Amino acid sequence: MKTLTVIDTFGFFFRNYYALPQLKSTKGFPTGLLTGFINFIATLNKEHGTDYLVFALDSKERAIRKDIDPNYKANRPAPPEDLVKQLPVAIELIEKMGFPKVEIPRYEADDVIASLVDCAKEQGIKVKIVSHDKDLYQLIDDDRVVLYDPMKKVEINEAKCIEKFGVPPAQIVDYLALVGDASDNIPGVRGIGPKGATKLLKEFGSIENIYANLDKIANPRTRKLLEEGKENAFLSKKLATLYHDILPSCEIERYRFPDENPITRVADELLELDMKTLLQRAGATYQHTEDEKMCTQKPGFEAKLLDTKTKVLEEIAKIPKDTPVAFDTETDSLSPFEANIVGYSFAVNEEEAFYVPIAHSYLGVGKQLSKEDAKETLEKLMKYPIVGQNLKYDFAILRGNFGFENLKVYADTMIISWLLNPGESAGLDNMAKRHFSHEMVKFKDTVKKGENFSSVALEEACEYAAEDAWMTLKLYNTLWEKLDEKRKKVAKELEFPFVVTLLDMEEAGIKIDQPFFRELKSEADETIAALTHDIYALAGKEFNINSTQQLGKILFDDLGLKAGKKTKTGYSTNEQVLQDLYEAHPIIPKILEYREIYKLRSTYIEPLLKLAKKAPDGRIHTSFLQTGTATGRLSSKNPNLQNIPVRSEIGRRIREGFIAAEGYKLIGIDYSQMELRLLAHYSKDPALIEAFREGKDIHAETAAKIFGPENAQKMRPVAKSINFGLLYGMGSRKLAQTIHVSPSEAKSFIEKYFASFPTVKAYLESIKAFAKEHGYVETLLGRRRYFDYENANAFAKASFERESVNTVFQGSAADIIKLAMQRLHDSETDKKEKVMLLQIHDELIFEVREDLAEAFAAKAKTVMENIYTLEVPLECTVAIGNNWGELK
Repeated sequence: MKTLTVIDTFGFFFRNYYALPQLKSTKGFPTGLLTGFINFIATLNKEHGTDYLVFALDSKERAIRKDIDPNYKANRPAPPEDLVKQLPVAIELIEKMGFPKVEIPRYEADDVIASLVDCAKEQGIKVKIVSHDKDLYQLIDDDRVVLYDPMKKVEINEAKCIEKFGVPPAQIVDYLALVGDASDNIPGVRGIGPKGATKLLKEFGSIENIYANLDKIANPRTRKLLEEGKENAFLSKKLATLYHDILPSCEIERYRFPDENPITRVADELLELDMKTLLQRAGATYQHTEDEKMCTQKPGFEAKLLDTKTKVLEEIAKIPKDTPVAFDTETDSLSPFEANIVGYSFAVNEEEAFYVPIAHSYLGVGKQLSKEDAKETLEKLMKYPIVGQNLKYDFAILRGNFGFENLKVYADTMIISWLLNPGESAGLDNMAKRHFSHEMVKFKDTVKKGENFSSVALEEACEYAAEDAWMTLKLYNTLWEKLDEKRKKVAKELEFPFVVTLLDMEEAGIKIDQPFFRELKSEADETIAALTHDIYALAGKEFNINSTQQLGKILFDDLGLKAGKKTKTGYSTNEQVLQDLYEAHPIIPKILEYREIYKLRSTYIEPLLKLAKKAPDGRIHTSFLQTGTATGRLSSKNPNLQNIPVRSEIGRRIREGFIAAEGYKLIGIDYSQMELRLLAHYSKDPALIEAFREGKDIHAETAAKIFGPENAQKMRPVAKSINFGLLYGMGSRKLAQTIHVSPSEAKSFIEKYFASFPTVKAYLESIKAFAKEHGYVETLLGRRRYFDYENANAFAKASFERESVNTVFQGSAADIIKLAMQRLHDSETDKKEKVMLLQIHDELIFEVREDLAEAFAAKAKTVMENIYTLEVPLECTVAIGNNWGELK
């Protein structure tokens, strides 16, 4: 049976305008509607396989229904200016492309469509109406007339009509007579809603029968409403009924679809509207055949579009067993727990890569896999060794969109690059350029501003996504062989499986006490207001405290305080400058406190509240960065939970707002002095080893050796600063600032320290010497950090010395805690009852069912203390509480 496609032209344009991004040409002319229209035309023949096509238009003259009711469509607001500008251009494009359009004086497009439907049915031609207008549902006739929603890409038949309105197409006019239609100002019967109308029509069939049997309606209210609304009911039915006989003739052949590509006829117009890419793509799409799969050929590989389940499964079936497959997802958001999958790409060799579209949503989009079909193909693909670039994100997408569990990382090129050199960018684009001098297709050039990947045309999406998978495989094949055996072992046994550990932690999240944080925000607001008042009083005037320029003027010009270095933008007022002036004026402590509270409010309290409100489970889901630091320590973002300060009272109280779920406890297990234990392990210093093996207070022992036994407790805080400061490469000047003594005193303290622990100094110097000679240092498990001494100036070399020492200890501590985290993660089968939530430097935080908390804490402490054998024992402290603040 042949098919006639009828376009409800203005309805189509209006919906297109509101559904698509509001694009503009370089000259400022709006093009969003026009872009969607051309996309639709480009895929029209392929999508619909139509024999005839016609555009139905509303008459510009006064509508005949206005004679029936002057209020018909009276309340419609004026359309947006950008829409009005595009309509005549769109109509002109229809004409220039050679498509027929029908407009009958005083009648609406719906009446034209009804008349066309009758003509087509008389000639045995099937009709597809491109519209979702409820008035047109009355024309549906299964197997002969269907509506088509171009945005959702679904056909609307009788079953869908009943599903939507509760009545079949033959009763739509009566349905509208009862409920009305606000968009057309059809009144209906006041007080009768969709449910009531459906019930009445199921019983009586039509409004004529309803009014003939009013006495049989049991509900007195319904009966009264119908009696009062009788006139409006019959008026509404008349307005909703379409005219079927307004065409001068029924010559369907005049609407035959053209053989040539109609878009080529408007090439000049499209170029004038800056639609060059659209023109090229549309032209290619129009001529696309079912057998064509290649969407682009780039230097080095072919990108191929797989737009059916059969095609995808055929390609997967070709993959030899145990062959690594590079995999990547495309989504509509950067947030893994909010993103919807749009498509995925994969590559098995370096000659070709594939893109599988799933949820692109623009007018005229081509064939795609349903989500169910996509899941079936992915289940088969995930049985292969999966290689990716930042697979934590892709696995989160597969979990969130398809419920996949037991996903395993075979290799991650971001991690491999980071292990090769943590000082180099591990981003895909940068690696492609660095290793292969290859320029990747840029995301910003593929996805227009204000849009997401779902609006990208399939051919462009294929080119972009397939290239990602291809490059990922290419990088894996090259970079993996550059790792030495020690780092390959770290990758396979720790870093790759650690991806899933972090994903589980992110997915679990941590619960936020929202009322507590609202109260804390109020307290912060009050404190800031009070401090602002005090600062204004001390300054003698009001000013913007957050403006460094205005603050510098107040402090150094108005109050006459000793200024530091003056820059082009004014005086420096950074924290160190203010700390040096702490005793100089009472305004300084107020400003420091103001800055701290203001930062806590804007950086933590307000964002945490916002995130908790947004999350359906009221939990905060941070994102852990496995490759975010050169030392190997984890970092986190959105939000950053690693650096919540604890110096101020309000800073400490922020942690109290992180709570255990009902029936659960939070458990904090913190490694005690891990870096110092590593110092003892590496340096083999007898005094340090003895102190740790005998369980002595290492800081008091250090104080006793430097300042004498009689001053051990008094000088313990200073000794603690020295112990940790030297591990971080701290010199005498920095130590002096930290413990508030003169540089000469700080220098003497360091000298006494090294005299007391002579092998420590020798070992620290050996780290620096090794870094200078070999250009890198290694952590406990063999991860490396590189230092380019050959091309460094004096300042950089001094920094390298500090960083090389710091990396050995901080990096080795990171190795140990990762080992413990992985062991604990793998050992727990029921992760709902015992969940690892956070890692904050040397501390792990768990949420455990209350009745299991004590036993789990003891078990976890044992695992952590025995995860790696050092020259001295590893020790942990355990705390159990209802909130994070109770764990200290």
